[in-house]
Amino acid sequence: MSSIKITCVIVDDEPMALNLVESYVEKTPFLELKQKCSSAIEALAFLKKEPVDLLFLDIQMPDLTGIEFSKMLPKETRVVFTTAFDQYALEGFKVEALDYLLKPFDYAEFLAAANKANTWFSLVKTNQQEIVSEEKEFLFVKSEYKQLRIKLADVLYFEGLKDYIKIWLKDQPKPILTLMSLKFLQEELPDSHFMRVHRSFIVSLKNVEEIERSQIIINNQRITVSEQYKAKFLEFVNKNSLLN
Repeated sequence: MSSIKITCVIVDDEPMALNLVESYVEKTPFLELKQKCSSAIEALAFLKKEPVDLLFLDIQMPDLTGIEFSKMLPKETRVVFTTAFDQYALEGFKVEALDYLLKPFDYAEFLAAANKANTWFSLVKTNQQEIVSEEKEFLFVKSEYKQLRIKLADVLYFEGLKDYIKIWLKDQPKPILTLMSLKFLQEELPDSHFMRVHRSFIVSLKNVEEIERSQIIINNQRITVSEQYKAKFLEFVNKNSLLN
């Protein structure tokens, strides 16, 4: 098993449940507790300041339920639901929770869920570390049990899809699919050639064909530049514009 540390937050409106899960986290070497919160609203405020890998999240809470909250989380943050009500199990898995713990649960059950999370994060990290760059001209990515060499000059854009990335290349109608986070990929790509313009898209600046209002057109695909990334993208446009 990987020796990675998984940062986590516990969210539950019951103080006894919070303390119990905290004691379980402290017994588990690969978990690192960052915060415990008595509501989803409190957790949301904390995560804006300090994102974490994993949430142990109660479902039935006032103001904002765990299911509703889970839909607001970044793609990189995963969830293990904790609840006293088994009717939420199906809904929990619909939002792609890593596991579902039915209260009252003991440490053995908790550890099984934590190990499942550890396995998932280990697989993602292993796949990310298998990227090798050659002066940032190439990336090697794992796809369908193969290591594929991707020439960066051929990349049109990267599209994030839950836990996977689609790599769209010139002259290829179908994308390459690989298990990886967009956040990790962004850190590995040269800033001079690639820019994140949306929560789900990193584009090749050299392959931008048109800009229409808040949309980039690459290979007939329209990609919206979201507010979060607009200032940086406009800086790039102005720097390379002949209309200054």
